[in-house]
Amino acid sequence: MFRRRRRERADQLGSKADGTPDERDFADQEVVLADEETVLADQEAALADQEAALADEEPVLADQEAALTGPELAGPWDAEEEFPPRERIDFGSLQVPVSEGFEIQLNLAEDQGPLITVLRGGSSLQLQAFAAPKSGGLWNDVRREIAAAVAEAGGSSDEAEGRFGVELRARVQATDAGQVAQPGGLQPIRFLGIDGPRWFLRGVITGPAAHHRSAADPLEDVFAGIVVVRGEHPAPPRDLLEIQLPEQARQAMEAEMAEADGSQSLPNPFERGPEITETR
Repeated sequence: MFRRRRRERADQLGSKADGTPDERDFADQEVVLADEETVLADQEAALADQEAALADEEPVLADQEAALTGPELAGPWDAEEEFPPRERIDFGSLQVPVSEGFEIQLNLAEDQGPLITVLRGGSSLQLQAFAAPKSGGLWNDVRREIAAAVAEAGGSSDEAEGRFGVELRARVQATDAGQVAQPGGLQPIRFLGIDGPRWFLRGVITGPAAHHRSAADPLEDVFAGIVVVRGEHPAPPRDLLEIQLPEQARQAMEAEMAEADGSQSLPNPFERGPEITETR
């Protein structure tokens, strides 16, 4: 490129009689080289700016990765460890998150004892916490026992990896009037289990959330936000941890009982009794 430019400029500006380039030709070449060095310097400056911009983005990406693996995704929680603040209803051994669109009930089942039920959009999440040995591993045994019971009742089940580790996905006969069986007469149910320090938390998901991801996510978020209060008292493994009535519900029931005691009329045996429900 430089030789051709030199010949062109020699033709235009002239050269000495012996063919030796004029000094002005060398000056022009130096100007061209200086211009190219300036362009290279500008390119290097642009690359330096790009590297600086990438360096600035790295902390942002690190923050995003930390958010994806943050503590809010690591529940359920033990009361003795740090856990993210949320509005929760205190049931004694279980502190259950509550938010708009959920209904939380405290039920008493003759064959299972007291349990907490979280309802949303036709789906439910049943919760119970049990004492467990220090060695943990109770969920492995419970999972096998549930699978055997499901098979004995004419259903089927498979283990699968879920948000909280290994879970049991079963298909059982719909026995309640409110349950809608899937084609083939079987209803899907998901059994979740978490081994904590000296406690075991079990969750049972029914309804659309048992087989639809969009319905399952809100109930799984509730399960992930639960805080288990084991206490220091000794308890045999598999003993149900005590569930207490929340203070607000207890006061409401005491008021109703006091009102009933002050009434002179006999109670109607066919009248529906009070239900312990928290609706948001």
